[in-house]
Amino acid sequence: MSKEIVLTGIKPTGKVHLGNYIGAIKPALQMAGTGSCSALYFIADYHGLNFIQDRKEFNELTYGIAATWLALGLDPERVIFYRQSDVPEIFELQWILSCLTPKGLMNRAHAYKAIHEQNMQAGADADSGVNMGLFTYPVLMAADILLFQSGKVPVGKDQIQHVEIARDIAEAFNRNYGDTFRLPDYIAPEHTAVIPGLDGRKMSKSYNNTIPLFEPADNLKKLISRIKTDSTPPHEPKDPDTSNIFLLYQEFATPGQVQDFRSRYLSGISWGEAKQELFQVVNSALEEPRKRYNDLMASREQIDAILDAGARKARAMAAPVLEQVRYRIGRYR
Repeated sequence: MSKEIVLTGIKPTGKVHLGNYIGAIKPALQMAGTGSCSALYFIADYHGLNFIQDRKEFNELTYGIAATWLALGLDPERVIFYRQSDVPEIFELQWILSCLTPKGLMNRAHAYKAIHEQNMQAGADADSGVNMGLFTYPVLMAADILLFQSGKVPVGKDQIQHVEIARDIAEAFNRNYGDTFRLPDYIAPEHTAVIPGLDGRKMSKSYNNTIPLFEPADNLKKLISRIKTDSTPPHEPKDPDTSNIFLLYQEFATPGQVQDFRSRYLSGISWGEAKQELFQVVNSALEEPRKRYNDLMASREQIDAILDAGARKARAMAAPVLEQVRYRIGRYR
């Protein structure tokens, strides 16, 4: 019996930060390491065109995302790791699916609805700022998923709807042309900790409160020193379970280190000491990946070779599925 296919897409729309690592990358790498599934990871570069339309930035971010995953331990020998734009079968399938997808389904997509409602409230044209890439984004995502007969798709809670739309599109195709696509399910964390940024709010590029993952050590130390804390005096006990510093610390430390750090909180530790401990454990965990990342970014032919090899594997998987789709719709010789 073949292993279930699990597919993860990574969109290059900004520098990877600690929140991205803790919330998405770390769990995905753990899943890949189990060997219990056939895992596909792809750089969703053409999805990123909705947001990044500067050619230099687009190129830099695409390589940066690839280098990040490789530096953190994604093994291209154990998973299929590819760049979306290197698999043209995805975009042929997108067009076929687009011809079967009601506009009303796209009208209900969260990203489009949010912009539409903002425009209406502002008294602007209802579709101001909406390009067709944004509007049809869920169809491209459906093609990403369905082309590989994906069984499970790990997503954040805000992306669940996209997997549900992919199911709707697959069901419509199967009803019309016969059983062709596997219906995917999403994997979403039931309880996701909000990763705090420098100001205490959720770490997010939109808040400009992030700690980039591969900052040089001196910059990393400066950023950690800026993390917002309360006014509890240095030697008074502090609650580790309400501390942003402790929350970040436990994501990078060993269980023994976490237990010792908890004891220091309860017996009294200054915020300056706590931040220094956080810096030490984060910097230690990221020192080797940072070096690997910098090496990859300085020698991008390594990245290209890995992604090209992954694309060949992905296309080999995609070809028979697309051939079946072509046959089903009547394109056959």
